[in-house]
Amino acid sequence: MSTTQNLVYSAIQVVHNFGAVATVGGSIAAMLAPPEARRKIAWLVLAGWTIQAVSGPSFGMASYYFDEKFPDIGEIAITALTIKIVCVALGFTLVAAYFCPCERYLASCANCLERLRSLIWPASTLLAVTALTAAAFLRWFA
Repeated sequence: MSTTQNLVYSAIQVVHNFGAVATVGGSIAAMLAPPEARRKIAWLVLAGWTIQAVSGPSFGMASYYFDEKFPDIGEIAITALTIKIVCVALGFTLVAAYFCPCERYLASCANCLERLRSLIWPASTLLAVTALTAAAFLRWFA
């Protein structure tokens, strides 16, 4: 592997790691934060899920660029990759739903919307931790 190729993979990994930190740390912070602070944190977590969605495929694109083929990965790695993709899609969707202007649908229950929104953070945390765990399997079984 060339120095340039290693540099590209390392750069992608750095970006990917910061996305992982934003999803895990941000989701935990939002769980613990008062409701009025969660909107700002939600933007950070949404950015983290977006970074995961963009940087993840960049690994495969870099492999294709340098090796003119996608990496040949085994069954465990494919399973881990599938888990990561599902977690990122669900995590992004959940946190994006936080910004849904649902007040008109839940007007009869003043606390319902905040209760529903507060469930997003444990779910996002679980998805982020699951994706991070799957990443370890993907890394070592690829």
